[in-house]
Amino acid sequence: MSSEVKIIVVNVEKEKDDQFICGMANFTVYTCDNIFRELLAAVPGIKCGVAMNEAAPRLVRVNGNDERLKELAAKNALAIGASHAYVILMKEAFPINVLNALKNVPGICNVIVATANPVQLIIAETPLGRAILGAVDGNSVTNIENEEQRKERRELVRKLGYILG
Repeated sequence: MSSEVKIIVVNVEKEKDDQFICGMANFTVYTCDNIFRELLAAVPGIKCGVAMNEAAPRLVRVNGNDERLKELAAKNALAIGASHAYVILMKEAFPINVLNALKNVPGICNVIVATANPVQLIIAETPLGRAILGAVDGNSVTNIENEEQRKERRELVRKLGYILG
């Protein structure tokens, strides 16, 4: 088998305010539905689509309660192409609301990215298949926050209901 590696950039397709989570998991036939159940339990009223790539028979498994988000999750999972990769697209919740619940799903191996930003995934392709190397989450930073920006950040956090100790 050849040892060549091709690097591919996958632009994640989502709407501006959609929250996107991607990672690796195991036991796709069970875990795709388990992720969906965990999201519903974590945030009442959440709208989501979950897709997960199964190594054999090489299918994207899909679940969710919002047709647009299910379709986008499946489309992104297929574009990623890596076996055992899962994709979540959601509304009415933030990643911070579901990440601990996801980490407790028995099949979840890791979370690679969780964001509402524009996102790209860096994919490695070999003759065996594909792997997710990492994510580009939003734009490159250019400055360090000043006191005024720190104050604005803390006001936003309070407005969202999260109090700094």
